[in-house]
Amino acid sequence: MIRDLLIRDLGWKLFSLLLAVMIWLTVHRILEERSTGSPVIYSGVPVLIVAAAADVHFYHVSPALVDVTVSGTPEAMAMLQTNQIHAVVDLAGLPDLKPLGGTRQSVDVSVPPGVTVIKVDPPQVNVVAPPQAD
Repeated sequence: MIRDLLIRDLGWKLFSLLLAVMIWLTVHRILEERSTGSPVIYSGVPVLIVAAAADVHFYHVSPALVDVTVSGTPEAMAMLQTNQIHAVVDLAGLPDLKPLGGTRQSVDVSVPPGVTVIKVDPPQVNVVAPPQAD
């Protein structure tokens, strides 16, 4: 009697179990994507130069624009605007830069809370200093 209860329509029972697992996995994946958000690429973010005492208008950055890939909560990503992403090269504390060849520096990116920087392309830029007056 109990054996008949377990074995009867075994194919349908296995199909129902498989279908339930597939539905659970789909819902779980959708909820996981919503909590982390899909990565978004912001192209053409300008690289700004920060220096302690020097006039940064004379320095040149190559390339002057970077691509920034970010991710975050759906709420933060919905509110995120391009002008809230800041790519910066910090020259403070560096020795004098060579005027002709320049130097490679890392690009630091700041974003609002709830947003995470995944990738900066390129991660480093060439900073060329102005020629020194004799």
